Amino acid sequence: MRFVADKGAKFSVLLKHGGMARHLPETRRLSAENLEEMLQKYGFVVVKPYVGTGGAGVVKVEKTSGGLYRIHHGYKIRTFRSYGSLTAAINRIRRGRAYMVQRGIRLATYRGRRVDYRVKMIKSGNRWKITAVVARVARPGLFVTNLCRGGTMIGAMRALRSAFPARQARLKKETMRGVARTGKELLEAKYPGIGALGFDFGVDRAGSVWVLEVNTRPH
Repeated sequence: MRFVADKGAKFSVLLKHGGMARHLPETRRLSAENLEEMLQKYGFVVVKPYVGTGGAGVVKVEKTSGGLYRIHHGYKIRTFRSYGSLTAAINRIRRGRAYMVQRGIRLATYRGRRVDYRVKMIKSGNRWKITAVVARVARPGLFVTNLCRGGTMIGAMRALRSAFPARQARLKKETMRGVARTGKELLEAKYPGIGALGFDFGVDRAGSVWVLEVNTRPH
């Protein structure tokens, strides 16, 4: 079964489809210039390695209204007065690895905790099947939702209905399923031999559905 590790490569395939592109947050290669521009544009971004699993090395970066910079990495939240000290701290975390910077999405929460959604698809014979649509709730104090970092798995509808009326919640779930199916077609055409996909979605407070990441070896 084929495995595609590079998150940026998978995103670039999806970006070529207009319908998919609407669900993809702006993502660039991490550089001091790109980070500064995207913080100016969005106020908060996520930096993460192109190759990595389990939420390792993922950092939330914010520019505060007072002009300070704040990072949330693991359980640690640190504040910096200068942009240079911010980038030095990020460089210590990434240890020379290639990183991306992605627009931060202010997600609808579940009981005050960050939540995202995983749509898992498996190929059996010549047919693909959606085998799970679940929500992952972050452990208190953490930014990432990964189960290996203490996240909790609950039913997708339970999480969606805590933030949206029932009909809207159902539509969000169906949107995720539809986007995953389209993404599967695009990725399989580019990478023949893949047999499993895990689409990680976020739903923002306004109800927009975003693809945060795609895995070809989902847990």
